[in-house]
Amino acid sequence: MMQVKNLSYHYKGCPEVLKDVSFDIAPGKFLAILGNNGVGKSTLLKCFNHILKPDSGEVLLDGNDLLQLSGREVAKQVAFVSQSIPSTQMTVHDVVMLGRRPYMKWGFTEEDHTIVHNAMHRLDVEDMRGRFVNQLSGGEKQKVMLARALAQQPQVLLLDEPTSALDIQNQYQVLKMVRDICHKDNMIAVVVIHDLNLALRFCDQFLLLKDGQVYRYGDRSILDSTALKEVYGVDARIVEIEGRHMVLVEE
Repeated sequence: MMQVKNLSYHYKGCPEVLKDVSFDIAPGKFLAILGNNGVGKSTLLKCFNHILKPDSGEVLLDGNDLLQLSGREVAKQVAFVSQSIPSTQMTVHDVVMLGRRPYMKWGFTEEDHTIVHNAMHRLDVEDMRGRFVNQLSGGEKQKVMLARALAQQPQVLLLDEPTSALDIQNQYQVLKMVRDICHKDNMIAVVVIHDLNLALRFCDQFLLLKDGQVYRYGDRSILDSTALKEVYGVDARIVEIEGRHMVLVEE
């Protein structure tokens, strides 16, 4: 269980971006953090793993406060996939192997290599393990970064707008992979995402932020016409088409 309690944060010289944010999420759940630009979605995500240091609050994972652990210990429990992917001249294999750094002492072990190859196999990037990352497409790069995150063997997977630069095919492939891994491995996954239809298609839980605070939290039933109007300023409703829920914006 991951519990976020009264988390607040402000950037230097600016008002609070996050104000007493609290929620919890169980293993095996895929959570979407939603809200308008500038509301603090990515900031919240980065407060979970030492990228940013909150002003106050706790982030508990199985009762242990992640904010009080060392960076190495956090990296063994929480993996982060950024929106921007470095276009480096490293091979796919070497990039995925970086996921084992929190565990490394004197060098990589046979177990490390096994874990890395299993991660590449699950993300279907084994065949490109000798290619340089800067030669890959956007979708291929994102799958490599997910494989690196899996190689960390985390309990929590954080994703900051992972589909923003991908075409529709790769958007669906990446989010389906994350959802399937989350459910199969009983892992917590948290994604910052702008596309409500993608969130409805793949996520189990939804956190709506408004003015730096939790506006609503729960399953897809929280995304009603009132929430869409008050958070996004649009007249819209959720409709079901061929068993899929989608946002229909009124003309």
